[in-house]
Amino acid sequence: MAEPRRRRSVSAAFLLELLTGQQAELDPAGGALQVVDLGGGTGGVATALAGQGHRVTVIDPSPDALASLERRTAEAGLEGRIVARQGDAADLLDVVGERSTDVVVCHRVLEVVESPAEALAAMAAVLRPAGALSLLASQRKAAVLGHALAGHVALARRAWADRSRFDHDQLVDLVRAAGFTVQASHGIGAISDHVPESVVDGEPGAYAELTALEAETSQDPAFRALAPLVHVFARVGLLTPAAVD
Repeated sequence: MAEPRRRRSVSAAFLLELLTGQQAELDPAGGALQVVDLGGGTGGVATALAGQGHRVTVIDPSPDALASLERRTAEAGLEGRIVARQGDAADLLDVVGERSTDVVVCHRVLEVVESPAEALAAMAAVLRPAGALSLLASQRKAAVLGHALAGHVALARRAWADRSRFDHDQLVDLVRAAGFTVQASHGIGAISDHVPESVVDGEPGAYAELTALEAETSQDPAFRALAPLVHVFARVGLLTPAAVD
């Protein structure tokens, strides 16, 4: 018998679980945090975090996305916990204010900004001391491999030459250069994104097993390097970095 259909893919669920656990490190008592979701769009992450009791400001350049976010917020009964603001990374300091928030969520945005270094510096500036950055970015090697295996060799070559896509070490170096202390990095989707939904839905227990495997392999350097996405969790104002391979 197939398991009930899930609202989130394995990789999306793992990412949210990862983010939830990392944010708990900021306040072990489970208090509400001030979160800025840069490029948060229609609020997939924001509504999940607001549902956990946090207060989230979503900054996005698209009026249509923000309108969808407001409808989604109302449907979820999260009015008062999510605020929508139009803007982008260049507007971050003006919209949020210096040293005003506990967490910045920046998922799949750094690849499209004009200056990743300046964007990261702005994120560091709006965070309170010991505040946290949740950074998610696509990886170049995974894009190259995916295009090549699909038979799109020309696209694979273009992806290899595309420096707007990051590799793990490059991303970690950028984050550190902006004044952050990197606490952990994980590959997202290295295995689960290659498993057909029909397999996950049709085999009892497959979702739980795949979720566990995704977590177990996410910090292995080889799997992490080939993951479609890499997640970096970092803090400002800390003196002792965690070990990151």
